[in-house]
Amino acid sequence: MNVPALRSPNAALVLDLLRTAGEAGISRLELAERTGLTPQAVSKITARLRAEGLATEAGHRASTGGKPRTVLRLIPSAGYAVGVHLDRDELTTLLTDLAGTAVARRHRALDLGAGAGPVLDAVTEEVRALHAAGPDHGPGPGPVLGVGVAMPGPLDHRAGVPGRVTGFPEWAGHPVREELAGRLGLPVVLDKDTNAAALGLAVRPAAPDSFAYVHLGTGLGAGLVLGGAPLRGERTGAGELGHQTVQLDGPPCGCGGRGCLEVLCLAAVGRGDLPGAARVLGAGAANLVRLLDIDQVLLGGREVLAASEVFTDGVREVLTGLGLTAPVGVAGERDAVAVGAAWLVLAPVFGK
Repeated sequence: MNVPALRSPNAALVLDLLRTAGEAGISRLELAERTGLTPQAVSKITARLRAEGLATEAGHRASTGGKPRTVLRLIPSAGYAVGVHLDRDELTTLLTDLAGTAVARRHRALDLGAGAGPVLDAVTEEVRALHAAGPDHGPGPGPVLGVGVAMPGPLDHRAGVPGRVTGFPEWAGHPVREELAGRLGLPVVLDKDTNAAALGLAVRPAAPDSFAYVHLGTGLGAGLVLGGAPLRGERTGAGELGHQTVQLDGPPCGCGGRGCLEVLCLAAVGRGDLPGAARVLGAGAANLVRLLDIDQVLLGGREVLAASEVFTDGVREVLTGLGLTAPVGVAGERDAVAVGAAWLVLAPVFGK
């Protein structure tokens, strides 16, 4: 499939409106109104999208005058992407359609410390198995546009190379993107786990313009979205929330510092003090709200999802006590990082 949106910003804009319209679809007139394009330009773009199997008619809608408007919608099965969440102790792979809906997924235990060779062997095996099996139901998969890989940072998303991952320094400098692309014969995008999750949340219809996704799982980090787009920083260093120092004489952290949010929060989780862990998480969230004036804080990760009320209540209590009004919610999908990883591939199709 030669996705026209990849070479045309206007086509990407139209395609994104088709995506967010969902099954209800959208008319050409509405597309023209929302994009600022002429009706003639919209007609040419939608004709090309239909010819390439990306869009189809979805019925008609009553008009205030004249004949009923033809409604168009995206064809999600026109393309697929693979999302990979490479966690410290688990590998998640999933296949999403063009709308970002997961249609198949796989989980297996993994030790990130086993080294790049064995770990990338496992990734290669899982992606191939997922692609071969196709969706859990419906027709077989269309073209796979690429593979998005999300893993703990720090890393350089432009070069596709991890840095000194906390606790796993052996990954530093390994050409993950290049090696996986060679193994799989597909384009590969690499980013931090929290950035990927934040991207997946940012592309949802009606997503807030600015928010922080705070992830507590095997580590603690944040994905930041400002102006509707992920904030990565020049060196992909933005969002390293877990390694803010909040206790100068605190316990040592694997990053080389002391008293980091991550080590304090995970220690509280380890001793069963979830309200205490929530307060630590709240202190980090408060720092983000004060620094960036964000609209919302979204919590995620396995530890949060296992006790979502404790963490949302605890974080909200800290913010409220400091006079901060940013709402606190939960990004409730277990595989939010893997879905976001697939969006690393899909987002450019929609001009994101």
